[in-house]
Amino acid sequence: MPAKRAKAIEEALHEPIVSSAHLAAGGSPALSETEFGLILAVHAFERWIVRCMAASGVPNLSPLEVLILHAVRHRDRPKPCADISLILDIEEAHVASYALRKLEVAGLVSMQRVGKEKMVQATKRGVEVCTRYATIREQLLVKPLRSSGGPSEPVLSEVGEVLRAVSGYYNQAARSAATV
Repeated sequence: MPAKRAKAIEEALHEPIVSSAHLAAGGSPALSETEFGLILAVHAFERWIVRCMAASGVPNLSPLEVLILHAVRHRDRPKPCADISLILDIEEAHVASYALRKLEVAGLVSMQRVGKEKMVQATKRGVEVCTRYATIREQLLVKPLRSSGGPSEPVLSEVGEVLRAVSGYYNQAARSAATV
């Protein structure tokens, strides 16, 4: 029995690590591994950004609200609300609008009409919060990642590139699935 158990363990070590074996049994077990990694990464990332924002002095924001605040702050210039949705690939405009209103009520962004467009920009408080967030991120995430021998900058850049490319396949598959 021990030899049989050892063989089963050895085989299991060579199988892909997935959350849904029935999906991994298809044409791309590696894609199922990637999807499981994405599931874990998305949840960990969302947990991190919410807690980092709370440590920066603004608790009770959703992950999307944190992402929108950083997108608004990007390059410190006003942006059309529609561009925020485009940048973050938010399909439903009302979701982004709700988040922007919440950020405006919190004093982190301001909105104004310029012609037919609604423009949004970070307030002084929004900039200060994002600056504190960046400092905390450096201390709690970047520094440990670098000192532990984590992935190099080129590797992280390549991962980002691959994820952006894969997102295009998922978007195309979603459009196709809508026609089925």
